[in-house]
Amino acid sequence: MSPSNKTFVSAFFLTLLAGCSVGPDFARPDAPGAKGDTYSKDALTHLASGNDQQLTPGQNPAADWWTTFNSPALNATIQQALSGNRSLASAEASLAQAQESTHAANGGLYPQVALTAGVGREKYGAQFSGPSTIPPFTYFSVGPSVNYIFDYTGGQRRAVQQQQALADEAACRMQAAYLSLTGNVAREALAIASARARIATVQALLDEDTRNVNLVQTALTAGSATRVDLLSAQSQLAADETLMTPLRQQLSVAQHALAILVGQAPADWTAPDFDLDQLQLPRTLPLSLPSSLAQRRPDILAAEARLHAATAAVGVASSKLYPQISLSASVGPQSTTLSHLFDSTNLAWGVSSGLTAPLFDGGTLRSQKRGSVDAMHAALADYEQAVLQSLGQVADVLSALDHDAEQLSAQKKALDLAQASLDLTRESYRVGNVGVLQVLDTERVLQRARLGYLDAQTARYQDTLALYLALGGNDPQTTESKPGHAL
Repeated sequence: MSPSNKTFVSAFFLTLLAGCSVGPDFARPDAPGAKGDTYSKDALTHLASGNDQQLTPGQNPAADWWTTFNSPALNATIQQALSGNRSLASAEASLAQAQESTHAANGGLYPQVALTAGVGREKYGAQFSGPSTIPPFTYFSVGPSVNYIFDYTGGQRRAVQQQQALADEAACRMQAAYLSLTGNVAREALAIASARARIATVQALLDEDTRNVNLVQTALTAGSATRVDLLSAQSQLAADETLMTPLRQQLSVAQHALAILVGQAPADWTAPDFDLDQLQLPRTLPLSLPSSLAQRRPDILAAEARLHAATAAVGVASSKLYPQISLSASVGPQSTTLSHLFDSTNLAWGVSSGLTAPLFDGGTLRSQKRGSVDAMHAALADYEQAVLQSLGQVADVLSALDHDAEQLSAQKKALDLAQASLDLTRESYRVGNVGVLQVLDTERVLQRARLGYLDAQTARYQDTLALYLALGGNDPQTTESKPGHAL
C-alpha cells in the first residue's frame, strides 16, 4: 500500500473513531420574562405597606424553610414524613432506575466482549473442500468474542445524553415530590390548627348561646320576657350546634391526610394538636429573583430536562439515516471432537466488519427525524409555559401577601367593634332597653367577625407557605445535605 493510501486509511479510521455528533447541541433556553428583577408592576409594594412582614429580594428560601414557623411539632412531623412517605420513596426508586438506564446506555459506547461456546454440524461446498470432498462434520468451539459499533455519527452518544437528561428529569421529579410532601404536611398542619381554632370559636359561641337561654329563662320567670323570646334563644342555640359537626369532620380529614403523608394508617397514628397561636408567622420572607427562579423550581428544571432529552432524540433519529459500521472478532479453540478441543493446534480466530446503510424504508427514518424535531419544539414551548406559570404564581402570592395584613387589620377592627356592641347590647337587655332578638342579632355579627378574623389569620399563614412553595422551596443544590434523601 502506498504512503498516500496509508495516510488516507489512517485518517478515515481516525475520523470514525473521533466522529462527530449529528443533531443540535443542547443549550439552556432563555426563560421568558425572567430577566427582570420583579414579578409584576406592583409586586414589591408589599415592602412599603407598613405591615409586619417584609420581603428580602435576591434571597432564596432556606433548605429547611418550614423551620421559620418556629413549630417543633411541625418540624418533627415533616422529618417523620420524609422518612416514611411512600410517594417520596417511589420517586427515589424512579431516580435510581433512571440513573441505571443512563449507565446502561453509556455501556454501549464501549466494545462488547462475550464468552461464546457452541456446537454445530456443517457441510462445505466444493469451492472450499477442493477436489476431495469433505464429508459433513460436527464441530465444537469456545472462546471470547468482541463486537464494536463505530459511533462516528454520535448517535450512541446522543442516546447517552438523552438518558442522562431523563435521569435529570427524574431527579427534578424527586425534588418536586420532596417539595410537595413538605408543603402538604405544612398545609395539613395549618388545616388542623385552623379547624381547632374554629371549633374553639364555635364552642365559645355555644357557651354564649347557653348563657342567653339561661338569661331569657330567668327573665321569663321574672315576667320580663315572653315564651317567644325563649324559643328564639333556644332556636339559635340549636342552629349554632349544627356548625360543630362539619368542623369536626374537617379536623378529622386533615388529621387522616397528615397520617397518610407521614406513611401511617390513620388508625395507627395521632396527629399533633397544632395551634395557630403556637405557629410563628415569619417576619422576613425571601424573594428569589426571576432569573434565579428559572434555575431552581423543580417543575421548570424538569421541563428543561425534557427539552434536553428531546434535543438529544433529534440526534439519535438523525444518526439512523447514516450507515452503521461494525467490527467483530473472535478467538478460541475449535475441534471436531470434544476431547481434543483444547489442544494447542486447534486455536482459531476470525475478524469481520460490516456496513449497513438504509436504502429504502418508505420514508420511515426521515419521518421519525421530523417527528423528533416537532417533539423538541413542543418541549421548548412547554418549558416556556412552565416559566410563565411560575412567574404568575409568585406574582399572585405576592399580591395576596400585600393584602393579607390589610385584611387582618380590618377584621380585627370589626371584631373589637362587634364585641363592644354585644357587651353594650347585653347590658341594655338586662335593664330592659332592648329585646332578646337584638341580642341574638348582635351575637351573629360577633360570630361572623370572629370567624372572619380567624380566616384572615389562616390566610396569612397559607400565603406565606405558598410563597415558599412558589419559589421552589429548598435549593436543589442543598438537597444532598438532607438526611436520607440524596439526589
